[in-house]
Amino acid sequence: MNRRVALLRPLATCLGKLLRDRSGVSILEFALVLPVLLTLGLYGTELAYMSMIKMQVGEIATSVADNASRLGQTDNSSVTPTVTETQVDSVMWGALSEGASFDFNANGRIILSSLEIDSASNRQYIHWQRCRGELDRASSYGISGTGKTGKVLDGMGQTDHKIYATANSAVMYVEVFFHYQPLFGDMFVKNTSFHQEAAFLIRDDRSLNPTGSTDGITGSGGQSHCT
Repeated sequence: MNRRVALLRPLATCLGKLLRDRSGVSILEFALVLPVLLTLGLYGTELAYMSMIKMQVGEIATSVADNASRLGQTDNSSVTPTVTETQVDSVMWGALSEGASFDFNANGRIILSSLEIDSASNRQYIHWQRCRGELDRASSYGISGTGKTGKVLDGMGQTDHKIYATANSAVMYVEVFFHYQPLFGDMFVKNTSFHQEAAFLIRDDRSLNPTGSTDGITGSGGQSHCT
């Protein structure tokens, strides 16, 4: 028995010293708290990045609507300007360039619609529509020609913020969709998409039904047709 006690005494002494030792408390506490701090830091970074991307998607919608509203402007008062396929392509290309830093082209979709009034029926309708971006999304309001016949198109936009065209004018209405690509995979955010809309009334006289055009846009070879 005494031999056992003698053997256990050094062990007990060592355990006692370990229990009284406080030299590694800070490191131990840091090791325990580090996972929580790291998780909060990564989550905060994800939220900040997501907010920034959502803001940029909204800016793309606004810039496309604004730029499209200026198409066809001319200083020649004797010529009523028209919108060409090349001009629409340039507006769309500018938007894709704006979103290049977060790979908008591969994960987003821009839909530009010309909301007008049909002079024959006095109905709101989508005269023409152009799209860009590889994301598979369709307009929430319909395709080209929607509203001219069949179901009535009650303007475009949210129920309490409807946008309507006026006679002999047009509204450039833009819908932008983007499937968010998280920084840290699906750790914090899963299957998140953004949807932003913007509208601008055209800034100047514009020929809405130019000669030789079937849908209000002149020229050929456009790369922004909705398919």
